[in-house]
Amino acid sequence: MKYLHTMVRVTNLDDSLDFYVNKLGLEELRRIDVEEGRFTLVFLAAPGNEDAQVELTYNWEPDDYSQSVGRNFGHLAYEVDDIYATCRRLEEMGVTINRPPRDGRMAFVRSPDNISIELLQKGGALPKQEPWVSRPNVGEW
Repeated sequence: MKYLHTMVRVTNLDDSLDFYVNKLGLEELRRIDVEEGRFTLVFLAAPGNEDAQVELTYNWEPDDYSQSVGRNFGHLAYEVDDIYATCRRLEEMGVTINRPPRDGRMAFVRSPDNISIELLQKGGALPKQEPWVSRPNVGEW
């Protein structure tokens, strides 16, 4: 058995691609438009790691997923080279850091569709540093 991908439904493909590609740094691997089913699939992965993919599913007819998405989904997790630099870059692009990396090891953000994304420091935790140590959690993560 081989892991292929995790699928998340998105309500606005442009907003989601802006978050996952432009802000989080994933790369678009392929896109499939299914006219008869009226949906688009976009497969993304971290650079150099195509074995762990995220499939964004965009249904062309509007749908409200807010009632069906919650903490029961869990989260997507990505290892990063520098948790502080990653959070600083995301924050500069308007992404809320829901769980700041106070411990130098872990942070959480959310996608435009409220999917929880865990960011984990590669290797051991970095030394604790401000402004992150003093920051409280924001919303749910």
